[in-house]
Amino acid sequence: MRTFINIIFNSYFMGLFSFTQEIAIDLGTANTIIICDDQVVVDEPSVVAINVADGKMMAVGRKAQQMIGKGGTMIRTVRPLRDGVIADFYACEMMIRGMIQMIPKQRRLFTPNLRMVVCIPSGSTEVEIRAVRDSSEHAGGRDVYMIYEPMAAAIGIGIDVESPDGCMIVDIGGGTTEIAVISLGGIVSNKSIKVAGDDFNADIVDYMGRMHNLRIDEPTAERIKIAVGSALPELDEPLEDFVVVGPNKVTALPMQVPVSYQEIAHCLEKSISKVENAVLQALESTPPELYADIVKHGIYLAGGGALLHGLAKRLSDKITIPFHVAEDPLRAVARGTGIALKNVKNYAFLIR
Repeated sequence: MRTFINIIFNSYFMGLFSFTQEIAIDLGTANTIIICDDQVVVDEPSVVAINVADGKMMAVGRKAQQMIGKGGTMIRTVRPLRDGVIADFYACEMMIRGMIQMIPKQRRLFTPNLRMVVCIPSGSTEVEIRAVRDSSEHAGGRDVYMIYEPMAAAIGIGIDVESPDGCMIVDIGGGTTEIAVISLGGIVSNKSIKVAGDDFNADIVDYMGRMHNLRIDEPTAERIKIAVGSALPELDEPLEDFVVVGPNKVTALPMQVPVSYQEIAHCLEKSISKVENAVLQALESTPPELYADIVKHGIYLAGGGALLHGLAKRLSDKITIPFHVAEDPLRAVARGTGIALKNVKNYAFLIR
């Protein structure tokens, strides 16, 4: 009798701990989003703070971002991803672990079977794909799938990616701009360039130093971009100037400089032109039948860069094809990754 009870008891707990938990991860250069049970449970900056003395993680996400430039020599703040790929393997593993631990307890199960779907840039090499897989497995993933970012964005926007109709996605993230033509569940043509949100920030930092002798850091440039970032020197609804506070590069005395959206449009001109040229190159390699579908339905913008004021209008005027900004473009890729998570057995385009 006791043996029978032990068998039942062991079988119950073996079944409990063999339960598979599923999470979708939008592992972005600027932000990481985790979806569990169709809900966004983590949305944090892709930053990790490491104790220099023992190499252990001190903070991850927003708390780590607040330590940038403030920890002296004892704390090293790292953005593990650069230009859409893993630049620091160890820091990336710690960041993924830390993000998973941030999942609310009521959604987090103590199970050794963790299935992940992680999105990656469409231009990733085999080495870069392997790096993402290894980081995910070391962070606890037992069953890891990957999906290309433009495909995830298309799914998140609500496009039927398995339809024979062609669609074009332009996903402007933090490290890369992903451009892809999708039809019949596959990427027909794509273009991936390492010009995106981080480059916009770098342009702003450089401009403020050259034109105003003002020294600013990347977080300040990000705030300027959000407030008065523009792709056009003339907007239908003008933006109010944004006042930037910082030290003078020469005297180190404090300065207050009002910045207009016209100035930011000027300083972002070169980077935005590169995005335009990449879209044109992707269209050049598109089969005529799919090209006709794209002209008919328009081109979809996703990613944080899609929120740049006047960008859709500028691209529409330049390329003479309508550009549509996705609903909540920041989370379009994450939503698509979450949908792919529920269809891992049906989507043949997922990478194992």
